[in-house]
Amino acid sequence: MSKKILNKKKRENEKAETALIGQKPKFPKDAKIIQGVLSKHKRGFGFVTPIINEEEENPVTEKERQDVFIASKHLNGAMNGDTVSVVLFPEGNSTKSREGIIDKIITHGVTEIIGTFDKSSRFGFVIPDDKHFNNEDVFVKKGDWKNAENGDKVVVQITKYPENGNSAEGKITEIISRFGETGGDIKALIRQYNLFQTFPSRVNAEAKAVSKIKLQKEEDFTPISEEEYEGRTDLRSKKIITIDGADAKDLDDAISVEKLKNGNYLLGVHIADVSHYVTEDGPMDKEALKRGTSVYLVDQVIPMLPKALSNGICSLNPQVDRLTLSVSMEIDSTGEVVSHDIFKSVIHSAHRMVYDDVSDILEKNTQELISKYDDIYEEILIMKELAEILHKKRDLRGSLDFDFDEAYIKLDEAGIPVTVETAERRVANRIIEEFMLIANETIAEHFFWLEVPFVYRVHEKPAPDRMDEFKNFIRGFGLMMKGNTENVHPRVLSDMLREVKGQSYENVVNTVMLRSMKKAFYDVTCDGHFGLGVKFYCHFTSPIRRYPDLIIHRIIKEVIDGRLNEKRSKQLRKKVDIASELSSKAERHAQELEREVEKLKKTEYMSYHIGECFEGVISGVTNYGFYVELPNTIEGLVRIEDLKDDYYDFEQTKYRFIGQQTHKIYGLGDKVKIQVTRANIEDREIDFIIAEE
Repeated sequence: MSKKILNKKKRENEKAETALIGQKPKFPKDAKIIQGVLSKHKRGFGFVTPIINEEEENPVTEKERQDVFIASKHLNGAMNGDTVSVVLFPEGNSTKSREGIIDKIITHGVTEIIGTFDKSSRFGFVIPDDKHFNNEDVFVKKGDWKNAENGDKVVVQITKYPENGNSAEGKITEIISRFGETGGDIKALIRQYNLFQTFPSRVNAEAKAVSKIKLQKEEDFTPISEEEYEGRTDLRSKKIITIDGADAKDLDDAISVEKLKNGNYLLGVHIADVSHYVTEDGPMDKEALKRGTSVYLVDQVIPMLPKALSNGICSLNPQVDRLTLSVSMEIDSTGEVVSHDIFKSVIHSAHRMVYDDVSDILEKNTQELISKYDDIYEEILIMKELAEILHKKRDLRGSLDFDFDEAYIKLDEAGIPVTVETAERRVANRIIEEFMLIANETIAEHFFWLEVPFVYRVHEKPAPDRMDEFKNFIRGFGLMMKGNTENVHPRVLSDMLREVKGQSYENVVNTVMLRSMKKAFYDVTCDGHFGLGVKFYCHFTSPIRRYPDLIIHRIIKEVIDGRLNEKRSKQLRKKVDIASELSSKAERHAQELEREVEKLKKTEYMSYHIGECFEGVISGVTNYGFYVELPNTIEGLVRIEDLKDDYYDFEQTKYRFIGQQTHKIYGLGDKVKIQVTRANIEDREIDFIIAEE
């Protein structure tokens, strides 16, 4: 029997002993009982988030909203995600937080688990990848292995839930990847998040039909029919280009720009008319609504739409006609949009350009590239000029421009990370950002005043208590925040970002500021975007990869065509409400997966650099140690017990440790030299120690 299996058996015995020792205590008849959803920690304990009925007559107090702590011995077989009934301990027995014991499992939140298969000759266990299910291995009988081998990533369907200290039981229903298979770790994470790179057959069938694919090559796409050109403004003779990353295949935005005789600029933003091909309530539309967004991982994409559309007929590839939805804006020298027009169009992109080439033209004056793109060189210069004007206008109104370094992780053919660097945000990236922002603002304001059903991008003002915390935090760097935290203006925070620019603690202040603010979301009400400092904002520019943009395109076209009557408006109000809620959830879900994949590959990268030394900046301080971020964005923990030269006191309010004898300080923003000591790929944790001088 393998060592891992023996360890599992040992844990089973420990669980059984805990179950016998920790029998549920008797509570008074008037003990308070609440219902909620359990979220387990990898260390075994958990928290139950109460289910709140907002329609009750009596207002819900902050105490009643508070999560309830559940010790591991009081879980009574409940698993992560279960809806449970909790008996609360008398408040006299509790300190700061509420505590309780799970009395009953109402409904199980999980029916399947993704993990690694570990087998012996007669039975096996699936060890969950999700650490919320720590020590909850699923027992699998030999007849339920489905040809899974040791180390394979699998899906196990639970057939019997834990009880009386015994493990859950299940049967393997899917083999995600074989042991050692390239990309198997990322495949397992994707499946863990219940996402799929493939599409149902009915979705693929519709995609193939509407994109008119004969073969899988772009030149084999059937040209757009004459009927499809009708009712569209013909922009095929205009100098229109796309600018994207070198690896991008779903090109959904193109731009054109010219200088008018009156000195103003005419900016055209042309977006792929995806709604022309995705029929409302059809298989593709329903699947896109379900997915909500495309997910971009290190070396792969989980698309919202099948590749036949996202990389094919909808992608604004060069030298082919494409159907688009355009917004044309006349912009003056102050960045004000003095007039605009929104219309259906057809374009013929002149060039598929990449950020680095455009940036080299503008930053380095690279003659080879200037000659290559001499037909649009003048327009590229005008683009830079206009983007600077638009950025200056945003800057004056206090728009927040977080200049975070983003990781660029390169994998080899075996899926092993060979480099982790910071992705450059160069002048061409900023040009496209400015043009997309002004297009989204213009569209949002136009349709707000029409009072039609719509999906807006909303970013609320920060909560005063979070701003108070941030204000106290920056005092440690000798910084002062002006104004009232009850109603902070974005310009105050924008000035702060400018003040810390170039400082060693710049990234730390930026990160804490960002965490102090609320998350943006989609909504049917136009409540403004705090971070951008605007009243009107939406997402219009990426219908290939975001569902809100797709449904917005439908609404825009119905208004243009005069088809939006009261009956249809009533129908759309329900649809935009559903789309806003589902897309907001899908976006958060995608962001979590993207972070997990990035952490996984960063940890794996550092596992090949154990013992090496690097310089970094202290990016976080806790009572158990401090985090150090390296220039390539990788972050690791220096544990307090590993500081051997002194005994260090944790000064929470000053975000630092100070030595009792040496008075040496390790504080936020300090530069330190570290040595890599551990990289736990399974837990995605990296440990550092302070390097010897």
